[in-house]
Amino acid sequence: MANRAPIATRNSALIAMIADEDTVVGFLLAGVGNVDIRRKTNYLIVDSKTTIKQIEDAFKEFTAREDVAIVLISQYVANMIRFLVDSYNKPIPAILEIPSKDHPYDAAHDSVLSRVKYLFSSESVASERR
Repeated sequence: MANRAPIATRNSALIAMIADEDTVVGFLLAGVGNVDIRRKTNYLIVDSKTTIKQIEDAFKEFTAREDVAIVLISQYVANMIRFLVDSYNKPIPAILEIPSKDHPYDAAHDSVLSRVKYLFSSESVASERR
């Protein structure tokens, strides 16, 4: 327990989003959106004109911000920057892959789910040795 990463104790933490327009708008209507004094938002709308570089930059920015607790990313967008998503290993902000309207969820590509499966399989092997 002593090795846990400290969580910033503030009044609130943000949820950042990288997804298609319909998904982002749905979350914005639910109150997730934020624009700071530098006019920086906590979301990136990905469409056909969005470059991979823009997605990579947004992912790096959101994961480096101290006021972001969770980054929601559409799974099909995460597949575009899979090397970044898979190499990210910090507990906060947590990266969660979500489905979108046009792209169904595929558990085989979810990095968080694959890590959980790996942990449980290694724990079961370790418990069998005892």
